Amino acid sequence: MAKEIFMPKLSSTMEAGTLLQWFKEEGDPVSMGEPLFEIMTDKINIEVESYEDGFLLKKYFQADDEIPVNQIIGYIGQKNEQVPDESPGISSGDSEGEKSSESKKECLANVAITTDKVRATPAARRVSKENQIDLSLISGSGPNGRIQEKDVLQFLVQRDNDVKMTPLAKKIAKSNQVDPDLITGSGANGKIVKDDVTKVLASRGTDEQTASVLRKRLTGMRKVIGERMQLSVNTAPHVTLTSEIDMSKAKELRLQLLSTIEKQVGYRLSYTEIIVKAVGLVLSRHPSVNASLIDDEIVYNDEVNIGLAVAVEDGLLVPVLKNINTKGLAAITREAKEIGILARQQKLHPNQMKGSTFTISNLGMYAIDAFTPIINLPETAILGVGRIQDKPVVVNQAIEIRPMMTVSLSFDHRVIDGAPAAEFLTELKRVLEYPFELLV
Repeated sequence: MAKEIFMPKLSSTMEAGTLLQWFKEEGDPVSMGEPLFEIMTDKINIEVESYEDGFLLKKYFQADDEIPVNQIIGYIGQKNEQVPDESPGISSGDSEGEKSSESKKECLANVAITTDKVRATPAARRVSKENQIDLSLISGSGPNGRIQEKDVLQFLVQRDNDVKMTPLAKKIAKSNQVDPDLITGSGANGKIVKDDVTKVLASRGTDEQTASVLRKRLTGMRKVIGERMQLSVNTAPHVTLTSEIDMSKAKELRLQLLSTIEKQVGYRLSYTEIIVKAVGLVLSRHPSVNASLIDDEIVYNDEVNIGLAVAVEDGLLVPVLKNINTKGLAAITREAKEIGILARQQKLHPNQMKGSTFTISNLGMYAIDAFTPIINLPETAILGVGRIQDKPVVVNQAIEIRPMMTVSLSFDHRVIDGAPAAEFLTELKRVLEYPFELLV
């Protein structure tokens, strides 16, 4: 009997996923554990494996389609099995509104999550993704069979010599009636990319230049971020307090601990980890700021879990550092660095982005002094961190140059009043200006 392929639900907040690519065509044999398709959620890109042996009988959706969770997107079975011509839709629950565990197991038995099934270097993955190549088809020449960039390029050379274009380049060329034979590709192995098509359009003249304006549908991660930010602004009455913090002693602390922590965990201590540790300590003393508003009920969280905003291509991810108030600076440094790397590679597990009780958005690496961050609901507060900049300040009635940092606390006025928020920010300023308390 043919088995359904579903759009998997990978988190409690996931409502839809964007299909990035199929690794198989209709009629291709499929083995259990073999990558079947790749999707993009609001948080990560992830490959989905097959839990069945057989043949891919039907694909109802194509690349760039946005599909609701639990929607039937295809079938796996034996050759010549009959399946519907169109997707039957979204799987519904049983008479009690929920599927039994066995029923759930059966209907989702054809998918499993894998983020790194094939051993390959980052450069190899980049080239393969640009050229829509299934890495499982390539033999690696690196250590332990790891696929290197040269292996992918060699595979490209061996493929057919037809004109190769990225999907976006093909779409732009088709909509503007550009002959691919007139385009010189600048991508890997002469592949035509978006910029190659826009250059041809720009050379046509003023009329064609108007047609070269690119439009990108708001989908996937970007769409979900926009919806959540709009919901937060419309739902929570935001109030923002700012404070300027003298980071002189925090700077001294970092210099004293740099070599010790680097030897211990292999990563350099940054100001981000010091700020995270300080925020965790102060949150444990101010439960109203470490609260969540869920269904008109204020939940005072026992754990102090800090979401750390990380910029990625075309979006933002917020991995979560758990139980910060119980960890030292070395452990926080290791965890923050490793989870940041996973976020930028978009290899975070869904569990690594759940359970935050407070968020920090640090733009200190840019020329930004202060900004107004938007609360990550259902949290009740978020801290925006600006750059550290030497400024003249008055100390003991004398002007001195000190490294100053501006922080901005946005809070939900439905849950927190101005005075408790000000007390939190005042204590955070005190801890960062006398940070040796963090070592106790």
